[in-house]
Amino acid sequence: MAIVVDIDVMLARRKMSVAEFAEAVGITPANVAVLKNGRAKAVRFATLDAVCRVLGCQPGDVLRWVPDEESQPAAEQASHLR
Repeated sequence: MAIVVDIDVMLARRKMSVAEFAEAVGITPANVAVLKNGRAKAVRFATLDAVCRVLGCQPGDVLRWVPDEESQPAAEQASHLR
Protein backbone atom coordinates (compact mmCIF):
# COMPACT_ATOMS: atom_id res chain seq x y z
CA MET A 1 0.00 0.00 0.00
CA ALA A 2 1.32 3.43 -0.89
CA ILE A 3 -0.42 6.59 0.17
CA VAL A 4 1.16 9.70 -1.30
CA VAL A 5 0.77 13.01 0.54
CA ASP A 6 0.65 16.00 -1.79
CA ILE A 7 0.82 18.73 0.83
CA ASP A 8 3.81 20.34 -0.91
CA VAL A 9 1.72 20.76 -4.08
CA MET A 10 -1.10 22.40 -2.13
CA LEU A 11 1.31 24.66 -0.24
CA ALA A 12 2.82 25.84 -3.52
CA ARG A 13 -0.63 26.54 -4.96
CA ARG A 14 -1.56 28.54 -1.85
CA LYS A 15 1.87 30.24 -1.72
CA MET A 16 2.12 29.18 1.92
CA SER A 17 5.32 28.31 3.76
CA VAL A 18 5.74 25.17 5.83
CA ALA A 19 6.07 27.32 8.96
CA GLU A 20 2.83 29.22 8.24
CA PHE A 21 1.03 25.98 7.46
CA ALA A 22 2.33 24.20 10.56
CA GLU A 23 1.24 27.06 12.82
CA ALA A 24 -2.21 27.30 11.23
CA VAL A 25 -2.78 23.53 11.49
CA GLY A 26 -1.32 23.26 14.98
CA ILE A 27 1.51 20.82 14.26
CA THR A 28 5.27 21.24 14.22
CA PRO A 29 7.22 21.93 11.02
CA ALA A 30 8.99 18.61 11.69
CA ASN A 31 5.65 16.79 11.56
CA VAL A 32 4.79 18.60 8.31
CA ALA A 33 8.08 17.24 6.93
CA VAL A 34 7.13 13.72 8.07
CA LEU A 35 3.85 14.04 6.17
CA LYS A 36 5.45 15.54 3.06
CA ASN A 37 8.18 12.92 2.89
CA GLY A 38 5.79 9.99 3.18
CA ARG A 39 7.15 8.79 6.52
CA ALA A 40 3.88 9.17 8.44
CA LYS A 41 2.26 5.90 9.50
CA ALA A 42 -1.05 7.52 10.45
CA VAL A 43 -2.88 10.83 10.39
CA ARG A 44 -5.53 11.73 12.94
CA PHE A 45 -8.84 12.84 11.50
CA ALA A 46 -8.58 16.01 13.60
CA THR A 47 -5.26 16.79 11.89
CA LEU A 48 -6.65 15.95 8.45
CA ASP A 49 -9.63 18.21 9.21
CA ALA A 50 -7.27 21.06 10.13
CA VAL A 51 -5.15 20.48 7.00
CA CYS A 52 -8.24 20.67 4.79
CA ARG A 53 -9.59 23.72 6.63
CA VAL A 54 -6.30 25.61 6.31
CA LEU A 55 -5.76 24.67 2.66
CA GLY A 56 -9.43 24.99 1.69
CA CYS A 57 -9.44 21.55 0.11
CA GLN A 58 -10.81 18.03 0.31
CA PRO A 59 -8.86 15.06 1.77
CA GLY A 60 -8.41 13.67 -1.75
CA ASP A 61 -6.54 16.83 -2.71
CA VAL A 62 -3.73 16.00 -0.26
CA LEU A 63 -3.92 12.19 -0.09
CA ARG A 64 -3.85 9.71 -2.96
CA TRP A 65 -3.29 6.00 -3.29
CA VAL A 66 -0.89 4.54 -5.83
CA PRO A 67 -0.25 0.83 -6.40
CA ASP A 68 2.90 -0.49 -4.73
CA GLU A 69 4.71 -0.95 -8.03
CA GLU A 70 4.42 2.76 -8.86
CA SER A 71 5.65 3.86 -5.45
CA GLN A 72 8.80 1.71 -5.43
CA PRO A 73 12.09 2.96 -6.89
CA ALA A 74 12.88 1.48 -10.32
CA ALA A 75 15.75 -0.68 -9.02
CA GLU A 76 13.50 -2.17 -6.38
CA GLN A 77 10.80 -2.90 -8.98
CA ALA A 78 13.34 -4.66 -11.20
CA SER A 79 14.46 -6.93 -8.36
CA HIS A 80 10.89 -8.22 -8.02
CA LEU A 81 10.86 -9.23 -11.68
CA ARG A 82 13.84 -11.58 -11.38
